[in-house]
Amino acid sequence: MHLFHKHVSKGKESDSRAHQTLRASKGNVHGHGANKIHSSTYIEHPSSTGVIYVMDRAAKMGWTYSSDEWGNFGQGAPEVGHVDGAMDKPLTITMEEKEFEYAPVAGVPELRKAVAELYNARYRSKHASKYTADNVCIVPGGRAGLTRIAAVLGDANVGFFLPDYTAYEQLLTIFKRFVPIPTPLTEQDSFRVTPEFLHQEISQRGLGVVVCSNPSNPTGRVIMGDEMKEWIEIAKDNHATLVLDEFYSHYVYTHPEDEFGRGVSAAEHIVDVNVDPVIMVDGLTKNFRLPGWRVCWVVGPADVISSIQAAGSFLDGGANHVLQQAAIPLLEPERVRSDAAALQRHFKMKRDFVMGKLQEMGLKLRTPDATFYIWLDLRSLPEPLNNGLHFFEECLAEKVILVPGIFFDINPGRRRELFHSPFHHYVRLSFGPPLDQLERGLAGIGRVLKKHKVHA
Repeated sequence: MHLFHKHVSKGKESDSRAHQTLRASKGNVHGHGANKIHSSTYIEHPSSTGVIYVMDRAAKMGWTYSSDEWGNFGQGAPEVGHVDGAMDKPLTITMEEKEFEYAPVAGVPELRKAVAELYNARYRSKHASKYTADNVCIVPGGRAGLTRIAAVLGDANVGFFLPDYTAYEQLLTIFKRFVPIPTPLTEQDSFRVTPEFLHQEISQRGLGVVVCSNPSNPTGRVIMGDEMKEWIEIAKDNHATLVLDEFYSHYVYTHPEDEFGRGVSAAEHIVDVNVDPVIMVDGLTKNFRLPGWRVCWVVGPADVISSIQAAGSFLDGGANHVLQQAAIPLLEPERVRSDAAALQRHFKMKRDFVMGKLQEMGLKLRTPDATFYIWLDLRSLPEPLNNGLHFFEECLAEKVILVPGIFFDINPGRRRELFHSPFHHYVRLSFGPPLDQLERGLAGIGRVLKKHKVHA
C-alpha cells in the first residue's frame, strides 16, 4: 500500500495568501507552545476544527444561517426538514417536573435500554449475546463521547488513518497519556484499510487502540460484512481495541434499493458484547437528523461503559434530561428502519445530482459508498485552483462554502508542516443541505471555473 501522495504543488506557503489567512487565525501557528495567548501565561489557544474555521471565514464574508444567497457545501450535518417517507420530528415536547433534575451521568435508564434493544433488533437477531442498558452510555454529543473514551485510555499507541474527521486532531492532542500514530491513505488504494493492512499497522506499530470513522468522513468509504468481521478478529487476536465512530451508519448506498433501511455497524459481527474489544459511538445527530439535540451514545463492553460513565462525572456531567426522554419513542426499531430507507433514497438522489453536475464541469470524482460527502480531487485544475485552501477562498468570493482537504489531515500537536499535507489538493463537499442550497453551490463553483477559464 502506498503511504504518501506525490506532492505536485509548486511554490511555498509564504506565497499563498489563503495559507497566510489560516495562519493568522487563533491557534494555527505551527509548533509546540506557539499558540500561547499571552507571553506571561501558560494558557494556549486551541485551533478551531476545520469546519468551524470555514464557517467563521464565511461569516466574515457575509454568510448567515438565514442567508438565501449562499450555497453551503461545508455543512457537516444533514438537512433537518421533511423527507418523503420519513416520520416528521416532534415540534413540541411535554415535560414532567422530575425532568428539571439532572439526568444520571450514564443517561436515562429507559433510553439506555431503548438503544440496547435497537442494536439487538437491527444487528444481533442471530446472536445469543445481547446488549443491555449496562452496555450503553448516553453522552451530550459525539465529541463528548469520544472525549470520554480518550479520558479513560491508558498508556497506549493510538492509531488513526488519514484523512479522517477534523475534530480528532484536538481529541488526540489534549490527553497526554497515549501516543497518537497516524497512517496516511491514498487515492491509489481508494483510501481503503484492508484487513491485511490493519493487521500490519497493529502488529508493526504496536497499536493498542485504533480510532476511525466508519463510514468514513470525508472519503465515503465503508468497512462492512466479512471485512468488518475480520477487523474485529484482528483486534481480538492482537489485544487491541477498536473505537468506531458510526455516525453515518444509515447513509449507506451500496445496498440494493429494495433493501434500503439497513444500516451498517460493527455490532452485527461482535460475538460476545462484553468480551470483544469494540466501542461504537453514534447518536441522534446524523442518522436521526437531530444535530441540535446533542443526544448521542457509546456502546461497548459493560466494564468499559462503567469507565466512560465515571469520566463523564468530571468532564461533562451528562446529556440533556428532557431530550433524552423525548428520544425514547424515536428509537422504535421499525420506525428507525423506515426512516433509514427514506433517508437513503433521498440522499442517494442528492449525491447523484451533485456528482452529475460536477462531472459535467470536468472535475475528477470518486463515488462515495456512504455518508453525505464527496471527496473532490482538484489536481486536474490549473494552479492555483488545485490548492484546496485557495479553491476554498475563491469559492467564498462566489458565496459557496466547502472544506479544504488539509483539515482532514489529522496533525496532533501541529508537528507536521501545513503546506506539505498529502491532502493539499482535495476539498470536501457536503450534500447534506437541502437541494436548493446545493444548486446554488454548484452554480457558484461553475462561476469560479469560468472566471479562471477552466472548461469541461
